[in-house]
Amino acid sequence: MGEPRYFGNVCELDIIFNFHKAYYILDELFIGGETQETSKREILRVCAQMDELMEEEKQEQQQQAGMIGRMGAGGR
Repeated sequence: MGEPRYFGNVCELDIIFNFHKAYYILDELFIGGETQETSKREILRVCAQMDELMEEEKQEQQQQAGMIGRMGAGGR
């Protein structure tokens, strides 16, 4: 499985604090209890895409929070 390459040296804390990444890998491997993808490269590619999407979403949320904070401070 691609976990060591994706996580680095895997320990329990990696999985606890990054459980969503472990789920990405499992979601790519299995759907409905059946094997869907066996290519490590493909699984890691999709996981990297998911990480990029999450990072973009986080940046958008931070920008929105900053705009809301500036609007609230300007109204006083």
